[in-house]
Amino acid sequence: MAKYLLIVESPAKVKTIGRFLGRDYRIEASVGHIRDLPKSQMGVDVEQGFEPKYVTIRGKGEVINKLKKEAQKVKKVLLATDPDREGEAISWHLATLLGMDGQESCRITFNEITDHAVKTAIKSPRHIDMDLVNAQQARRILDRIVGYSISPLLWRKVRKGLSAGRVQSVATRLICDREEEIGSFTEKEFWSLIANLHKTAQKVLIKAKYFGKGNKKTDLNNQAETEAVIQQVKDGPFVVAQVKRSEKRKTPAPPFITSTLQQEASRRFGFSARKTMMLAQQLYEGVELSGKGPTGLVTYIRTDSTRISAEAMHEIIEYIRKRFGGEYLPENPRVYANKNAAQDAHEAIRPAHLDMEPDEIRGSLAPDQYKLYKLIWDRFTACQMAAAVYDTITADIDASGHTFKVLGSHLRFPGHLAVYTETQDEKTEEEGMSNLPDLETGDQLQLKKLIPEQHFTQPPARYTEAALVKAMEELGIGRPSTYASIISTILDRGYVEKDKKFLVPTDTAKVVNEMMKLNFSDIVDVKFTARMEKLLDEVEEGKAVWNQVLQDFYGVFSKTLSDADSKIEKVVMKDEETDIPCEKCGRKMVVKFGRFGKFLACPGFPECRNAKPLAEEAGVMCPKCAGRVMIRKSKKGRTFYSCENSPQCTFVSFDKPLKENCPECGSYLTIKFTGRQGKIVCSMDTCSFTRKLEKKSKEEGADAGSGET
Repeated sequence: MAKYLLIVESPAKVKTIGRFLGRDYRIEASVGHIRDLPKSQMGVDVEQGFEPKYVTIRGKGEVINKLKKEAQKVKKVLLATDPDREGEAISWHLATLLGMDGQESCRITFNEITDHAVKTAIKSPRHIDMDLVNAQQARRILDRIVGYSISPLLWRKVRKGLSAGRVQSVATRLICDREEEIGSFTEKEFWSLIANLHKTAQKVLIKAKYFGKGNKKTDLNNQAETEAVIQQVKDGPFVVAQVKRSEKRKTPAPPFITSTLQQEASRRFGFSARKTMMLAQQLYEGVELSGKGPTGLVTYIRTDSTRISAEAMHEIIEYIRKRFGGEYLPENPRVYANKNAAQDAHEAIRPAHLDMEPDEIRGSLAPDQYKLYKLIWDRFTACQMAAAVYDTITADIDASGHTFKVLGSHLRFPGHLAVYTETQDEKTEEEGMSNLPDLETGDQLQLKKLIPEQHFTQPPARYTEAALVKAMEELGIGRPSTYASIISTILDRGYVEKDKKFLVPTDTAKVVNEMMKLNFSDIVDVKFTARMEKLLDEVEEGKAVWNQVLQDFYGVFSKTLSDADSKIEKVVMKDEETDIPCEKCGRKMVVKFGRFGKFLACPGFPECRNAKPLAEEAGVMCPKCAGRVMIRKSKKGRTFYSCENSPQCTFVSFDKPLKENCPECGSYLTIKFTGRQGKIVCSMDTCSFTRKLEKKSKEEGADAGSGET
């Protein structure tokens, strides 16, 4: 009979932790939250100190009853939910439902799911930290007040199905404001001038860029100015006027925190923030490894701290010394400063086992799990390695009083670059340099060609998911655990659409954003939202009282809400008309937005109630009825392919169709994945054609192989 009941959130953790603890421990999962505010009402008594009305989440009754029965069989219950505000709140809810004393030592936390970490935590249980609980309660209630107060207003004034949120509305504003910047941008002409030169008796090309007249930087604004410079310098001579040699050191990036992991995974692999967090959670909770069983591979993945524990620091230094040699270590271990007042109880995201290198366990990981694990491994290893060392040279070249400049570099020592190179949105200075021949002051160079080129200034780029996460982090909007859900919400609600990798606001977003800016300026104000985040941090630190923070906010908000309801006029948004006729009445169908995204509806409602999904064409014909195959999404977000004549035609496939036809039967081919292996097969069940999936096809079929469900 077990003596202790250990409650975690996830069934995956149950399996992983079960490997470390003996028969004295019974491990059960709450399967996430067990109580929450009711969906049907606000569930907050604003007149009685913002007292929340918690209800049992539908479907959790069986889980709760099981936990109660198991708790009665043991002498002590230990609550081991995640080590953050939300995890602390879940433990508090569990303690309440199980009738436990909140002051008893029942709470344990660990930053990684390893034998040592779990057993160490069990030896030092603590009481539930109500400051953490109240910080989470305050955030939840604050979001509920904003969402459940403004959303009904949007339903009345714009259309049903819209929502507002304390943080999602600010994220939407960032995207809308960027779109306005792009729309109002006026391009400006400018020119560049490159001189292709070479040193006598050497074939190495030197590409020198025009700098200006003498030592004064001069812009070339048009073709006439550029041609004037060309006429003055074309006959030479080009003489090296000055050479500067120096050494440049490039230090490694810090280990990952939640936001930087999401950004790098987006830039490098095209992962959405939601997908990155899903994979990271799997690596944290435990993956089934061949011969080892369920094993947690990384530390806790919701953190804004770059701290590294002393034990992990010692391990990585010894690993680098043995693997690369002492010259690849810096003089002192690297300590990275946090960008803000981070919850320093957490560490940076790092491997939990340095004896499990990515390539050694690759066979036990799904392809995308391996990519993310290797990314975390490489970044952590590199962060404690020596700086990369470049020999750089800058040369000023004089041509009839005009100056051309050329930069060159040579990587003398790779340092951390031997393991990891950070992906950047723009080229680094080192990437813009080139290898140069040995140049000395007074050297005369021969001109091969002058290359003038016209350019125009570019508007700011639209946000990608990576760029939006970076902006929210820098502005202090949201917290590590919220970035992915914020982006998912504004996409799911139809405020933002993806154009390739870029986030584009819809017309609905623009209308709602303007309404929010005019009537709820504080709610969508970046600085105000950041101040609220700091107040929530103060609640966590015991420096502020949670319901007083809510009272101060609500006093102003309630008056703003009342004023807005009376002065906002109803907005009539014209539906987007399509060229698709309604099968029942012949009217041109319009695009509507519902709970699961866009759909087609007849404008004759309520006389005609015809509606059907809006789908993108896959570019191939249905093998059953010769209709068009359409790309659709299930309610859980999984991509599938079906005939436009559905449900009359029953064709459906989860394999991605290709435009290429089968060489044996003429039907179209699909990309089919079985685990990590992919192949091209014929869409016809009666055809046995199959072909190895080549590299190009893998790229084309990436979405099919790693689709989110």
